[in-house]
Amino acid sequence: MSLILDINSSLGADMIRKLHRWPGLVAALFLIVLALSGAMLSVFPALDAVTAPSAQENQTVADLATLARAAHPGLEQIRRAPSGQITVWWFDENTPGSAVFDPITGTDMGSADPNQMEQWLINFHRSLFLDDTGRIAMAIAAAMMLILSISGAVLVSHRVGGLRHWFDRQQGPFAARFHTQIARIAVPVLILSAFTALWMTGSTFDLLPNDEANPAFPRTLSATAPMALDQIPSLIATPVQDLRDLTFPADTSDVFTLTTGAGMSYIDQGTGAVLAFDAPGLWTRIYEWIYLLHTGQGAALWGLILGLSVLSVPVLAVTGAISWAKGRRAPLRGMAKAAQAETVVLVGSEGGTTWGFATTFARAMQAAGQSVHLAPLSGFAPQSYGAARQIVVMTATWGQGSAPTSAKGALDRLAAATPSVPMAVLGFGDDSFADFCAYAADFDRLAREKGWQILMPMDRINRQSAPDFNRWGRAFGASIGIALELNHQAKAPRSLPLTLISRRDYGEAVQAPAAILRFAIPKISLWDKMMGRGFGRFQAGDLLGILPQGDRMARFYSLESGSKDGFVEIAIRKHPNGLCSGQLMALAVGDRVDGFLRPNPAFHLDHTKMPMILIGAGTGIGPLAGFIRAQGMRRPIHLWYGARHPEADFYYGAELSDWRNDDSLRGLHMAFSRHGPKIYVQDALRQDAEGLRQLMASGAKIMVCGGRDMAMGVRDALSDVLAPLGLTAAQLKLQGRYFEDVY
Repeated sequence: MSLILDINSSLGADMIRKLHRWPGLVAALFLIVLALSGAMLSVFPALDAVTAPSAQENQTVADLATLARAAHPGLEQIRRAPSGQITVWWFDENTPGSAVFDPITGTDMGSADPNQMEQWLINFHRSLFLDDTGRIAMAIAAAMMLILSISGAVLVSHRVGGLRHWFDRQQGPFAARFHTQIARIAVPVLILSAFTALWMTGSTFDLLPNDEANPAFPRTLSATAPMALDQIPSLIATPVQDLRDLTFPADTSDVFTLTTGAGMSYIDQGTGAVLAFDAPGLWTRIYEWIYLLHTGQGAALWGLILGLSVLSVPVLAVTGAISWAKGRRAPLRGMAKAAQAETVVLVGSEGGTTWGFATTFARAMQAAGQSVHLAPLSGFAPQSYGAARQIVVMTATWGQGSAPTSAKGALDRLAAATPSVPMAVLGFGDDSFADFCAYAADFDRLAREKGWQILMPMDRINRQSAPDFNRWGRAFGASIGIALELNHQAKAPRSLPLTLISRRDYGEAVQAPAAILRFAIPKISLWDKMMGRGFGRFQAGDLLGILPQGDRMARFYSLESGSKDGFVEIAIRKHPNGLCSGQLMALAVGDRVDGFLRPNPAFHLDHTKMPMILIGAGTGIGPLAGFIRAQGMRRPIHLWYGARHPEADFYYGAELSDWRNDDSLRGLHMAFSRHGPKIYVQDALRQDAEGLRQLMASGAKIMVCGGRDMAMGVRDALSDVLAPLGLTAAQLKLQGRYFEDVY
């Protein structure tokens, strides 16, 4: 399995993507038809199981046969379906009859004729009413589903970083992310469903081995009168639950045929002796399991799971087509193929901003006479760049130093690659975050360690600075002997108007004006949700980007609410000469401001019940308050919070008191720097050292939000407090137990 699910080269990844893409696009309609009809058929086993009367406890086939013959003297056959439904067939003066039979009352319950809708669906699902031609067409569709499911499993494993991360939270555009989320749940069942469909088709066309045999038994039967049904040993010994079929003798020279899961018995009607027994062979048993797994007959719950899983096929088809269509957009007009380009530009981006800079650079290089190939950094494959003179890596950083979506797996590929042409690395980010350009620095450092020639020292572009980018472009041009001017015009992100519905003001008394602003959630269309735009789904810890008037550079604020709360809420403090904070502080209820959502899964609460330690100062309380609001009493939460004065900037003071009273917040530890003894939040941590050590020993995680200086002080304090446990903040971060949202 590890060999199947590991893609070590760009060539392998491209091949798997093509193998996944084209069957899906070509056979999408067939697959949807196959899936929807299969989903509808999955309901019938459950309905049969619910409506079929159960046999009495300890009731035997002898008991059942006696009841059925009393009701129908000309009884010919009793059959028990996998659902438990019992059907009887008889002749009454040469007139055939059949009915569903109640094994408890011994009465007929209704017609034994097949459900017309079910029969129609079965014929449609198997052959599209085209007999063998239709069966072959549906088998081809099943084969394509198998290819899609297996290649999809490989791509999902590749995207999430291996099987151990199969259910980790995903990044990226909504359509691609939703496609992956659905696939992770449905793919194992779809593989099984497609494989069993192909097996059954192969069996129908006699392409698989068959071990059925007709056992020989004495043709000279006993001349004694037929035994009473309730005297035949085999019928007495067989519970009704084990019965599949009991066929009665046609005349005095015939035998009873009793079929159970163990096999088929031929019984002398005069003596009750078993004349022969035919046990099913290996291939017959395999087919029975294949049939159960594909249809759900005899396993109603599994049938419903099958039905729900195949319903994912239309969703996967739509989201896959959207992702494919978006991926077909050429990133660069006149782009050279990877093997023919002199300059290969590889991009690591999350929200798309870095792609804009990379495109500006690529166009400038084309204007200078260079052939250029522009591609995601995740496809790093230097062995494919046969004509390249230089490789340029432009990458942002995701979360706490992680790879952005279009750079997944690039470090592993770099580690395995043989150095070739010179390389330059340029990082993009915001220096208000602690991990400013950390992923670019990791890539640059590993390239040096592996012996790559570096064209120029790694540089960083802060907050989408066009002048800094142009400065870097001139330096890069000089390093390869061409004149390069990069006049980048940043494209403003697509935003929506946010209407202010309430505000609470703080901080005037301590000369630090601040406010908690609550906005209505903008309404968006279903299409925008599918394309990952707008405010469809978000949670505390995500980021709200605000576009101030007079500037195209967005400012980001941590969200204090989730979509389930029904509003968008942030806490802001007015900064001296701050353009965006000044405009936000000037808003009145009913005013609007343009904003957009940016997911931030690196600063989300997990769904475990382990204790959580929240540490914040000032407006950093925002997302932490959102965590408490969202978690309720599901886990022990302890908050250490620093402010200036309890009557001036004690944000969420009333809510914190309520949460403390209803046990949503187990511990509240305050530190005020301008009220009583001067104390900061890091001082409060040291004062509560023993309690912190106990929480950490029980598996607690830590989340910190606030300014950089505060965060640095918290890291130092925690390292001191946790030294007796052999822990530091850096070690906890590596263990996935320490998270920061620092500005």
